Amino acid sequence: MIRVLVVDDSIFMRTALAKMLESDPEIRVIAVASNGREAIEKIRRHNPDVVTLDIMMPEVDGLETLRMIQQDFSLPVIMVSSIAEEGASETSEARSLGAFDVISKQVTNAPVDILRIQNELIEKVRAAYKTRKQPNCSVNLASPEKPKRPSGSKNLAPELIIIGASTGGPNAVQKIVTQLPADFPIPVLVVIHMPPTFTRSYAQRLDELSKITVEETSDGAVLEPGKVFVARGGIHSHIRRGSENYFVRQTMQPENTLHRPSVDVTMLTAVQSAGAGVMGVILTGMGKDGLAGMKEIHRVGGITLAQDESTSVVYGMPRACVESNIIDKVLPIDEMAEEILRIVTAARKSGSAA
Repeated sequence: MIRVLVVDDSIFMRTALAKMLESDPEIRVIAVASNGREAIEKIRRHNPDVVTLDIMMPEVDGLETLRMIQQDFSLPVIMVSSIAEEGASETSEARSLGAFDVISKQVTNAPVDILRIQNELIEKVRAAYKTRKQPNCSVNLASPEKPKRPSGSKNLAPELIIIGASTGGPNAVQKIVTQLPADFPIPVLVVIHMPPTFTRSYAQRLDELSKITVEETSDGAVLEPGKVFVARGGIHSHIRRGSENYFVRQTMQPENTLHRPSVDVTMLTAVQSAGAGVMGVILTGMGKDGLAGMKEIHRVGGITLAQDESTSVVYGMPRACVESNIIDKVLPIDEMAEEILRIVTAARKSGSAA
């Protein structure tokens, strides 16, 4: 049984979230709290497995509460926040403080909307619980034998890097991007399953923390060297080739994807435009988004990297790729930026020598 503490200053939201969570027979809401001070008391008294935490609360707000929980209890915390523009910077800060994930708490009377939030909440509570029950005890997979490439294909110097991630992805991506130099010679596009307002504030925060320039994608944005682009939430980012550069075309198509933006959609369109010049990097996340894209990158001779199990918050997306034997190298997240730099630098030197 997964024991959850729900913290929110709204009695309506406390009741709604509790009902959503307890629709799963393996989840039990053992207590609720209306502010941070009460939350800390309830944690000491009930010792929950997972905490859901509002951000905007009286007395002690969610961010300060999160700091105290991380310092004194080391519990997985899911921030259940409004997606309003004014709250975007706070949700970004919550991720940097160690929140397991952030989801929107906008609830309407539409059955589809309620079901979506309920499924997302349950999925992330289950994933958060697994990280507490098995902290850092997973086996660190060694890099598999380099898979065979199609006859006649070869690895070209990367022209474009696509990074895909979901749950746990914001912190993982931050570890990579903050290590890239300002003059990194090729563009990087990051696709994370986040809502629109969150991707904008996340890109802004990454830009503040990094030497390299970081910005959210816009329709028609040119993917320039020395820049990292964060795919805008709520819409797909297709990659197209222009006369001199690659650029982004934003569209709601295809409509039948589980996620928007979809890692698969971006990677597949990148391969259509850049072929073996695409490097694919798959990081922590639930599900299998990115598998089809990474398979295609591998098929045409591009380079594929995956985060290892021991450093992944949720080893879903990387596992799907590793088990399909399409990954060139499996790495801990702390070594990923160094490997990317090594590959790009070596390829450019080789190209110059030729």
